Amino acid sequence: MNSNKQLVLDGFARFAAGDTEVLRTLLHEDFIEHSPGNPSGRDAFIAYITQAPVASARLDLKRVIAEDDFVVMHYLMTTADDPRGVAVVDIWRLADGQLVEHWDVLQPVPEADRIPHGML
Repeated sequence: MNSNKQLVLDGFARFAAGDTEVLRTLLHEDFIEHSPGNPSGRDAFIAYITQAPVASARLDLKRVIAEDDFVVMHYLMTTADDPRGVAVVDIWRLADGQLVEHWDVLQPVPEADRIPHGML
């Protein structure tokens, strides 16, 4: 298995289990965030993300694709307030065993009758 893929899978599993401290070793100090409103830099990003809904949500991983320095994850994020949840695609770029860059796409999951083939 691609070592970047394994690193991200292991980090995702720990984060999904509530271990936000895993981000301190995964993220590069000069981490670059491309999502609007989310800060760049390891410390600023960790301070932000640990207070964001994702930190306490259930994360149900559906698929992972890895190629070269990139790992793409597709998962369902649900909370008690939003049981249908949000479909998420995260794109991570890695260098020297750390996450150096991130993009994401989020889409609320509509009622089942609007998506007969499912979203995930």
